[in-house]
Amino acid sequence: MTDTTITVLLAEDEPSLPGLDSLSDHARVREVRTPDALRAALPDTQVLVVTDFRTDLLEEVWPDNCPVRWVHATSAGVDALMIDPIKHSDIVVTNARGIFDRGIAEYVLGALLMFAKDTLGNLVLKEQHRWQHRETRMLRGANALIVGAGSIGREVATVLSAMGMNVIGTARHARQDSAFDRVHRQQDLPALLGDADYVVITAPLTPDTDGLFDAATFRQMKPGAALVNVGRGPIVRTDALLQALQRGRLAGAALDVFEAEPLPADHPLWNHPKVMISAHMAGDFIGWRQALGQQFVDNFHRWRRGQPLDNPVSKEHGYVTNR
Repeated sequence: MTDTTITVLLAEDEPSLPGLDSLSDHARVREVRTPDALRAALPDTQVLVVTDFRTDLLEEVWPDNCPVRWVHATSAGVDALMIDPIKHSDIVVTNARGIFDRGIAEYVLGALLMFAKDTLGNLVLKEQHRWQHRETRMLRGANALIVGAGSIGREVATVLSAMGMNVIGTARHARQDSAFDRVHRQQDLPALLGDADYVVITAPLTPDTDGLFDAATFRQMKPGAALVNVGRGPIVRTDALLQALQRGRLAGAALDVFEAEPLPADHPLWNHPKVMISAHMAGDFIGWRQALGQQFVDNFHRWRRGQPLDNPVSKEHGYVTNR
């Protein structure tokens, strides 16, 4: 397939995806960063790589009779790609499943330790030059509920279980899973929230998870529980979360993703003493871009040889379902 054209859709200020120059003997690799460039490129593109996972450009410029046969997302979430011409077609969609799992799991562990050991309180006292002794909590024996027992959720569960925590998860279907004490149906979430000391969201954004954590859900959570969201921002209704925090129902929140990104500079969450905010970077370890590039290169060679691709996404469900 030396005549294959790969188009890489990047954000306007984003650097090239590393490693794709190694495909020069097998494909033409072209980068686009603007609507006009993407519109011009799609009519002769067979493989589309999307690194800008927040983009709405695809729906804006997708042509009739588009020749694209494979779309690869360099993210775990593919909701931005699920436009009708892709979703209702035989175009294969793959994602970056596996790249970010460990980095996100370590982020979650750090967040839970931060809550258990009151690190945010220590930082406030440090700024005030106050020496104030307190007792803090242990993670061992605490209950963690992971909403989204996929690849990332399983890695989070593995790390938290190693700390002696009791870890359950939710998924589309209940199952036995060695990484968890138990995986329950997503529909069982309301009954599970009341026992969880820590609730960790690792789920993808789908019609079933959009707005899943609203005012009613926060009322169902155990008083004094902490929330960590490393899934997708729209899963949590920001106003409802802020209200739950302001009323003291939650012990705190560690938030890597938001309904609107970047979080506006004047948003009250920035100043809340029980909230940690990071800039959608939970899984972005040093070298992550190189790992993404290599993952696509390896998968392209499978495609070129006619072999099944790694990480095929179920377009019905919005995530990989083959493992």
